[in-house]
Amino acid sequence: MALPLLPGNSFNRNLGKEKFHKSQHWSYCNKVSMLVGEDKPGIGGEPLPGQKLKPKYTVFPRGLGSDAPSWVAFDKQVLSFDAYFDEEVPDKNQELYRIRHCKIYFYLEDDTIQVVEPQVKNSGIPQGTILRRHRVPLPPPNEDQFYTIDNFNLDTDIVFYGRRYRITDCDQFTKIFLRKMGVRLNPAQNRPDDPYTKERQKLIDSMTPLRPYERFDTLRQFLEHDGHVLRFYGIWDDTETMFGDAREMVLHYFLSNDTIEVKEVIPLNSGRDATPLFLNRQKLPKYAPVGLYQPGTITDRTVLNVFGGLVGNKGRYILDNCKTGAVHQEFYKDCDLRIGSTINVWGRRILLCDCDEFTKEYYRTRYGIQDFTPIPYKAPPPVKVERIVPPYNGFGSEADSLCACLRLLPKPPQKDFKKFMEKDRQGLESNILRFLAQFITTDPIDKDRKFIISYFLSDDTIQVFEPPQRNTGVIGGKFLERGKIKKPGQEIYKSELPEYYTAVDLYVGAKVCFHDHVFLLVDADEYAFNYMEKHANEFPMANINIILNKLKVIGEPRSREIKQIFAATDPQHTTVIDYDEFRNLMLNISDGKLSEHEIMTIGRYYSVRDENEMDVTYLLAVSQELLKKNNYENFAQLFAHLAYNDRDRCGLLASDKCRTVCKSFRLPIPDDLLRALLTACEGCKDQVNYKKFVDGLNWRLHPIPAFQTILIPLQYEDEWSGQPPTLPVKKIKYLPLIEDVFGINN
Repeated sequence: MALPLLPGNSFNRNLGKEKFHKSQHWSYCNKVSMLVGEDKPGIGGEPLPGQKLKPKYTVFPRGLGSDAPSWVAFDKQVLSFDAYFDEEVPDKNQELYRIRHCKIYFYLEDDTIQVVEPQVKNSGIPQGTILRRHRVPLPPPNEDQFYTIDNFNLDTDIVFYGRRYRITDCDQFTKIFLRKMGVRLNPAQNRPDDPYTKERQKLIDSMTPLRPYERFDTLRQFLEHDGHVLRFYGIWDDTETMFGDAREMVLHYFLSNDTIEVKEVIPLNSGRDATPLFLNRQKLPKYAPVGLYQPGTITDRTVLNVFGGLVGNKGRYILDNCKTGAVHQEFYKDCDLRIGSTINVWGRRILLCDCDEFTKEYYRTRYGIQDFTPIPYKAPPPVKVERIVPPYNGFGSEADSLCACLRLLPKPPQKDFKKFMEKDRQGLESNILRFLAQFITTDPIDKDRKFIISYFLSDDTIQVFEPPQRNTGVIGGKFLERGKIKKPGQEIYKSELPEYYTAVDLYVGAKVCFHDHVFLLVDADEYAFNYMEKHANEFPMANINIILNKLKVIGEPRSREIKQIFAATDPQHTTVIDYDEFRNLMLNISDGKLSEHEIMTIGRYYSVRDENEMDVTYLLAVSQELLKKNNYENFAQLFAHLAYNDRDRCGLLASDKCRTVCKSFRLPIPDDLLRALLTACEGCKDQVNYKKFVDGLNWRLHPIPAFQTILIPLQYEDEWSGQPPTLPVKKIKYLPLIEDVFGINN
């Protein structure tokens, strides 16, 4: 403790001067006398009396360690030391001093120190954090400095605020870190024990209590096996009693407290009440007693009344080590349960026949049992009586009449709602297959009539429409109402449901009979071809692999002749022929075994197509019309946002990025039209020139004349009249076809 500064005390004056010079001194700044810090030396750079200059540079050379700051490099890295300190105990004869063990934590990120004392049971001392985490100053006379890593080592003393700690050991991470820092560690020392605590422990161990306490440790079993249940499948054969039968049981054994519960598997329409449990969860005795025990007969401990009734109504009770009069009862354990064993459930004998996989693994690990052969216990299923459905009587539809036979309260037939949601019209996806058909007849008037057959994939219905034709004498319009159509040649009055036409039955070249009218399908729209080729696994007539294998089987015996025929058709050796010539060649090669749709599928697969089949001008015209109707003119900001997303400044952006930017600006253009427009504007590497794209949309500066919007008429699927598609297949590359079918060497 520092002495007060008195005028007559020269020692105090010198001490005060020393402390004054140590902390700060006077200097001049702008001709004004001011106090400056302790780091500034005296005249000539010499340190003042009592002044200790701190080094400005580290002892480690630059570049040896990481350049990251300490709070990043040493984040969550702590040095841990084992230590103890002596504490004097005054006014007590049993102990003169006390040794208290603690942990010293040194945080490397900010050189803070924390001292924690582990709690000892029944110590009577406030324990826990002795020294909160902060930077601890060195003891006097160096209290202006703080503890660093250099002050720590094993088998050394360290002083925190007047309390001396003895460091005995540290963890492995601390040892490795100190060695890397160049600290030579002293050998670790053993921590001394507190003498008073040792005497107390000897006294406790030597004591024999007059009232013994029996400890039943059930917590460990609960913590180890909580949620672990053994499951057995068994049967209770009650056929010996009147109206009794075999009843299936499920036995659950809870490993957490050795309790058992039994559930009964009640079959349908058995006439029994559906009780939740056959036996409530409880400990099950092995042998049922003759009579039920009174409450308190079976207990874990036996208690004796020492005084009885001698001292009034008061008594004194102690535990009985001999357990006089205790009733012992054995309960079923997990070792008693096996496949094939019989357990007694309060007079009902249940045979265990099988168990689940967890139970098998438990017994395999715990008891080494490997044989888990189940015992057949389930009765054979009853013979299923085939339901005889009466034949169709002609009233209503077949499905509606069948529903009236399945239940007392008939319900209408259920439709496939999932299929309806998947195959219903969604945007430009109509999910309608349209075919051009003609009558197969000798009547000269009906022979020239054309029909459009529409197949709706959402509910498998068919509609026939006849486009009006001038000067034919036939009024066009709806020829057949939309509905399901039965295949011809079926028995009318039968119990089974009839067969209806499906999408697989409709293809180019097929002959169909709708209510005694025979049609020949001669063509289909582009959507039907694309849909069937996209779902080739459902339509074998549009599956190119099946068709090529079929063609290979047909033409492999005369493959050389077929190659010569193709070569003769192409005298110029352009490897390309017209579709009509290709069709005639395929008909001659296959001898009529390939349908018209299969030939068209081959032609479409090996056709010569233009790279850009969609008219960009027409798409821009439609887009400008929509923008003009909505009075949209925010093209400058749209271009600026697209240019901002162009990080490479090359004038090109990905199609998906352009679409995202356009959607953020809420262009009044449908998403399908926007996708088609961006696809048509794509150049190399699927990049879009966004400047040309915005200029094409700008209907103010670059309007498209009105006559250009009708260059290519937009053919809506609902208005298809059976005309050939806008971009028909004209040329066929036959050389890849020959290589795929017959190979290169043949």
